[in-house]
Amino acid sequence: MASATARHILVDTEELCEQLKSKIAGGEDFAKLAQEHSSCPSSASGGDLGSFGPGQMVPEFDSVVFSAKVNEVQGPVKTQFGFHLLEVTSRTD
Repeated sequence: MASATARHILVDTEELCEQLKSKIAGGEDFAKLAQEHSSCPSSASGGDLGSFGPGQMVPEFDSVVFSAKVNEVQGPVKTQFGFHLLEVTSRTD
């Protein structure tokens, strides 16, 4: 069965999501930005969501996690919770 590990940053606005994505592209640390800005409890661990399989996350999140390139920041991804930056850190098919 497929599984993935990922980390994310959850914020309230698409604008802030884009700003954080630019900072990461400019070399700032994903985990540090997650700790400072993410409203998800995973922010305490740098946005790390651990390992999960298809269907365990909301559909918008799932579709990105199980199709995106590994170690490439994706987003903004809009879900019912807000706007996410996602980074798949590993995946098995």
